[in-house]
Amino acid sequence: MTKRSAKYFFLLVLVTCIAGTGSEAASSQSRFVDEVGREVVFSFPPKRIISLAPNVTEILFGLGLDTEIVGVSTLSDFPEGAKRKARVGSYVSPDFEKIVSLKPDLTVATGVGNTREVVDRLDKLGFPTYVIFPKNVDDILKSIEHLGQVVDRIKEATVIVQGMKKRREQVTARIRDRYRPRVFLLVGEAPIVTVGKGSFADDLIRLAGGENIAGDQKEMYPRLGMEEVLQRAPEVILISSMNPKAEYQKVLQGWSQWKSIPAVKQGRIHIIDSDVIDRPSPRIIDGLEAMARILHPQAF
Repeated sequence: MTKRSAKYFFLLVLVTCIAGTGSEAASSQSRFVDEVGREVVFSFPPKRIISLAPNVTEILFGLGLDTEIVGVSTLSDFPEGAKRKARVGSYVSPDFEKIVSLKPDLTVATGVGNTREVVDRLDKLGFPTYVIFPKNVDDILKSIEHLGQVVDRIKEATVIVQGMKKRREQVTARIRDRYRPRVFLLVGEAPIVTVGKGSFADDLIRLAGGENIAGDQKEMYPRLGMEEVLQRAPEVILISSMNPKAEYQKVLQGWSQWKSIPAVKQGRIHIIDSDVIDRPSPRIIDGLEAMARILHPQAF
């Protein structure tokens, strides 16, 4: 038996022991089809929930499941309560032993970051896993509604979604019929990586009243050469805050040398919080509002 298979066997034995010593669940079994078409069967409503991604954590806390959440992914840092929950590893490398020890009756994953291999392994270990897979702002609203149904928080999900829709409408009303500046969003520096068609940020740029200079790229996160950026002549440059704060000034200085870029000429280079434009959670509307204010300051 290899080291890996021995560890997997240990996990199976541990799961069996936990199942054998647990009391009979009082809740009933329910069936749901998740956002990637898998049937998920679990005790309803779930009382012990694990989140495998930061955006899932934010949605679950927003639904008022502070008590039910027993574990979250490593990078789950919002809201404040998430920092006090047990850590169960990263997107692609969850800590299966930790998950087993927390005895969840439902784990929630995202198709954006968690792999199929991770989900399949959780299934084999006997842990039902519901997968959400939002690709744009409308999908995020649907995912919140779906999770509201899955965790028996339909009313709370409706309130969140209605609030998000209202704020989105307020933004789009303010910038309607205004000139749409060409926008370049930098998410990676060496090489230069931006956002293409099908990414959350591409959708946000459009909703915020801009035109993504890489919106014609089929890849979600395409690489661009400097010549191509110069050719596309962005009028606004947004720099994602994924880099450490100490690096921001260096990045800004680096771009300021390209005087032929309209955004540089006009002093329109801005840092934007990556958490509110990358995470498909209720805070995506914070990202929309922040972006719209940068692109159309005169409208706010």
